[in-house]
Amino acid sequence: MASAGFDSIAEQLVRLLKERSMHIAAAESCTAGLLAGIIGRIPGASACFWGSFVCYTNQAKKIMLGIKEELLSEYGAVSEETAKAMALGALEKSGVDLSVSITGLAGPGGLAGPGGLAGPGGLAGPSGFAGPGSDGLEPPLGTVWIATALRSVGSEDIEAVKYHFSGGRNSIRDQAAGKALEQIIIRLNRIIR
Repeated sequence: MASAGFDSIAEQLVRLLKERSMHIAAAESCTAGLLAGIIGRIPGASACFWGSFVCYTNQAKKIMLGIKEELLSEYGAVSEETAKAMALGALEKSGVDLSVSITGLAGPGGLAGPGGLAGPGGLAGPSGFAGPGSDGLEPPLGTVWIATALRSVGSEDIEAVKYHFSGGRNSIRDQAAGKALEQIIIRLNRIIR
């Protein structure tokens, strides 16, 4: 689905954020800025959308969001722990009310280049391959974790959901962006106006 196909749900998101006088930031790995582009298509999004950290590689996650090497080494880039850390990092770095993170395996590859940069898979571990999870196994293709972090009084409330998408690389990325929009709206609808 092209990003224009998400306009109605993105419009709903922008409306809900404005109604609640809230601002959102994103941290995107496998979607590489796709979610930001979808939200940015909506007129008036600048009133509630702070922006997106596009942290496609582990190196970018560490530099941009302050994700610890130990966390990435232990759990891998495609994990609940990393998704939550990304959402929290986006919340802290931007100062917004709500953040969303997306990390997953959308396509073949994962071989790393110089400096820990990844190939088509968008993931790189110290060995040059996508970091395995805590069980030592690579996540299957189409595995995506989406986390939301809400700034509460004196603390952060973080939730993460695991998805398994099918299809080609861009289909998986589209599905991940669409589910992220849905997940944010569900979270916003639980907040008392």
